[in-house]
Amino acid sequence: MNAINEVKMLVAKKGITLTLLAERLVKISGKKYSLDLLSKKLRGNTIRYSEMKMIAEALDMELLFVDKK
Repeated sequence: MNAINEVKMLVAKKGITLTLLAERLVKISGKKYSLDLLSKKLRGNTIRYSEMKMIAEALDMELLFVDKK
């Protein structure tokens, strides 16, 4: 699964929209995050790890690496 599908799945699970997620990212980072910019980064797989951490924070989640079983 790619970044955009993962984020869309998590956003849907939390019952919010990508627009609201972008607004939350603005509050967390103090930077401009429009729906268009967020979508472009996710579609192009150009989103940085630090941005994924902010997305997790905006969704009240943690970004974790877990050993395979």
